[in-house]
Amino acid sequence: MPINVTIWNEYRHEKENPEIGKLYPDGMHAAIGDFLRKDSSFNIRLACLDDESQGLPDNIINSTDVLIWWGHCYHNAVSDELVVKLADRVRRGMGVVFLHSSHESKLFKTLTGCSGCLSWREEGETQIIWNLKPNHPITQGINGYIRIDKEETYGEPFGIPEPTESIFMSWFSGGNVFRSGWVLNVQNGKMFYFQPGHESFPTYYNEDVLRVISNAVKYLAPVKILDNVKGVWQKESVLNI
Repeated sequence: MPINVTIWNEYRHEKENPEIGKLYPDGMHAAIGDFLRKDSSFNIRLACLDDESQGLPDNIINSTDVLIWWGHCYHNAVSDELVVKLADRVRRGMGVVFLHSSHESKLFKTLTGCSGCLSWREEGETQIIWNLKPNHPITQGINGYIRIDKEETYGEPFGIPEPTESIFMSWFSGGNVFRSGWVLNVQNGKMFYFQPGHESFPTYYNEDVLRVISNAVKYLAPVKILDNVKGVWQKESVLNI
């Protein structure tokens, strides 16, 4: 069965800023989707904030195996009701990939229980993304590091829980370091945060970056998604078995 992947993007920067629109004429989510569609094991759907039901009606949520989320300036525009539905789906098994500024999203904060706060500056510095786990499924096809010539700088401290798996650590030419790729188990599901992807740079045309996202989708894809996350009363004590 194909992996049902929904790529969600605010898709407002591209429409509001002509330079960003020129860089991503169909949106950053479309650029990611174009790459992922090369893999026949994916069924790709695109969604954005201004679509009906903010792009994620119940039928889409309930048929998504892995959600890719890009957000930046409009986190508060996402409804609390939608966040509750998505968080429940993750806890039941759905995977979610958070990209770039999605560390400030309601869904990220709900799933991690943390602020997601970090240090940042936008000066187009060189970024080296060091591969910490060359034998990990998410890093397959990636050499020792990924180089991005211009990217927004993120730096520690980063307000997150201790990751279940640390995959990438970044260094920026301005001197900052940052935990730029990591996995967190969320009950029956998993989330992967991957930092590169500022809207004013062509990061989502970098094939190494896109390959990481593709690998992450496969890694996060659930075996199954549970009907609910409530406990089941055990009628018999294990001591009597």
